[in-house]
Amino acid sequence: MAEETTEERNNARLAIIELSNMISVPMALNAIVRLNVPDGIWQGGANTPLTAADILARVLPSGGDSENLQRILRMLTSYRVFTEHIIGGDRKYSLTEIGKTLVTDGEGLSYAPYVLQHHQDALMKAWPILHEAVIDPSSEPFVKANGEPAYCYYGKNQEMNELMQKAMSGVSVPFMKAILEGYDGFGGVECLVDVGGSAGDCLRMILQKHPNVRAAINFDLPEVVAKAPSIPGVRHVGGDMFKSIPSGDAIFMKWVLTTWTDEECRMIMKNCYEALPRGGKLIACEPVLPNESDDSHRTRALLEGDIFVMTVYRAKGKHRTEEEFRQLGLSTGFLHFRAFYIDHFYTVLEFLK
Repeated sequence: MAEETTEERNNARLAIIELSNMISVPMALNAIVRLNVPDGIWQGGANTPLTAADILARVLPSGGDSENLQRILRMLTSYRVFTEHIIGGDRKYSLTEIGKTLVTDGEGLSYAPYVLQHHQDALMKAWPILHEAVIDPSSEPFVKANGEPAYCYYGKNQEMNELMQKAMSGVSVPFMKAILEGYDGFGGVECLVDVGGSAGDCLRMILQKHPNVRAAINFDLPEVVAKAPSIPGVRHVGGDMFKSIPSGDAIFMKWVLTTWTDEECRMIMKNCYEALPRGGKLIACEPVLPNESDDSHRTRALLEGDIFVMTVYRAKGKHRTEEEFRQLGLSTGFLHFRAFYIDHFYTVLEFLK
């Protein structure tokens, strides 16, 4: 082992302390979202640097501890959520591009619900037993902590289910904008089925861009589509994707295969194959892992998401590489495969029958 006083060893000790205290980061994000700090700073796009006391006066008129808020702001500044301005001896804060993702837009959407959704009590109970996914992968830590799978748990808790839908909408809308700008695979499709379409946000956007889609089916669990809003041109259909999937010229899905095991993915994709005509295609938008690990923001986000899936949704559900997706397609009958790297996180995977 190297000398304990070398710069390399000192940096290593600092790094492990940082990693050990890393829980401070998501919990601080959770706190500033709950306090509505991003919207409090933004106020119509002004983004004027404000002291912690100024921010507190906007978001918590009944009062609070501005010193403790400043401590949270300083820490998140080190992760580039805020910019710190020291003016006349005062610390003031504005939003960076990262911080702006938490601001509510004109459609009432942001990444803020995504932050809150990840840190609910039931999910947090699963993390201390993450090691159980290694010892016994027959069930995920969420089940061991809460007694039932996450989707069943959400279905019985209206508040959690609504937060999940809002979180998915906040993530899906910017993603779909990127897809609709950079991917032309919806051209020529007349009947499109969205598997796991939730409230139908993705179909609504696809239909606005592609009037050639004359029939659209939002397919999800019966209890999910029962709460979906009416959308012109979209028919909501409840069912079980493991049993059958409605027929269409193309089938679209987003973040569906990731939460299931390889065998379960084959069942889903086989049902898609059987629901498509010759020449039809499955368009799956999923996180795709790089072949090699590195410390880029994208790779870290993908690998962290992979551990989230293992902890909460399926111990053997996972993010996959492009080649792993290709092999899943071949094993279920699809003849051709293409991958389009368009979005910052998701990749468009096209499987042609």
